[in-house]
Amino acid sequence: MFKNKHIIIALLVAPILSILAYLGTDLALSEKPHAAKEGQDYKLVSKSNCRYTSGLCDMENGEFKVKFRSENLANNALELSLTASFPLEGVKLSMVDSQDEMGTPVSMQSADNTGKLWSITLPAPSSPESWLRVAIQSDGVLYYGDTQMAFVKYETLLSDSN
Repeated sequence: MFKNKHIIIALLVAPILSILAYLGTDLALSEKPHAAKEGQDYKLVSKSNCRYTSGLCDMENGEFKVKFRSENLANNALELSLTASFPLEGVKLSMVDSQDEMGTPVSMQSADNTGKLWSITLPAPSSPESWLRVAIQSDGVLYYGDTQMAFVKYETLLSDSN
């Protein structure tokens, strides 16, 4: 079988051709990264820490990243703060019990003069299945996203008292 030179050449050339086809298809069909354009809107992707009781939730789209941190207050209220990678012009959010509901948006207040730190006090969510919807404006670009509110409760294995 390996005495035929055509089979030997085919065994050498086939892997090279498959790698070139893979790279060519990726080059031809993949979306090219581009800077956010003013007047456009872009969806924020919730990272995996938003699904767990970590007290943190990261959302991002490319280089634009925001981090939510929650702190439960004594009177069944929730202190929610946002740290952004870029200066923000405004942040609106709403809490809803199900993804089908339309919530009433409330504005977060800037906590510093750089526009990168924002905070708000909200009533605690009624259930971990509640949703947080966010709309953020930065440099004329609108970023929006949503995530479940499970992250607002900070729990570890050590915080469980037996």
